[in-house]
Amino acid sequence: MLENANIYSNDIFLLDINMPVKNGIETLKEIRSLNIETPAIFLTSMSDINTIKLGYETGCSDYIRKPFHFEELEIRINKLVLQDNTKTIQLGPKQTYNIQTMELTDNSNIIDFTENENKLIFYLIKNINHVVSSDTLMDYVWDDKVVNSNTLRTQIKKIRAKLSYDFIQNIRGTGYKIVSYTQDD
Repeated sequence: MLENANIYSNDIFLLDINMPVKNGIETLKEIRSLNIETPAIFLTSMSDINTIKLGYETGCSDYIRKPFHFEELEIRINKLVLQDNTKTIQLGPKQTYNIQTMELTDNSNIIDFTENENKLIFYLIKNINHVVSSDTLMDYVWDDKVVNSNTLRTQIKKIRAKLSYDFIQNIRGTGYKIVSYTQDD
């Protein structure tokens, strides 16, 4: 079921426990086995305590019983997405990125990026530790404009020139990724 899904670029997962082919619990287990920590909400009529407990044990972030009000769902989604976006991510020994403000700090200085450079960094960070294909990056950054891989490589080169530590990895023939920084790096 997940083979054709681009599950690395979602802000949130909305799942029903009673889904065709593979139920929501199994689907979330598979997502979590890939080390994807994207928030997940179960929307389901199965509201017995054992099912709720199983949902949370599987890794759901919230659980809403059917029938529900869309306004309640919207409130819960916003809480989870905004809560996730308040993170500051360590990208290098002296490089951090604030997802909420979309600001990259290098040696305590905020780096000034163009709009396209910002979009590139943001998308790579939202997919941290996962390879993002060049095609996906070009579609995200340049929308409907026709660009080629040389344009993408040029943008990455310009970003790297502004950094004291290069945290963007080129995955030859595939795309790019940013790996979480640890003190051992």
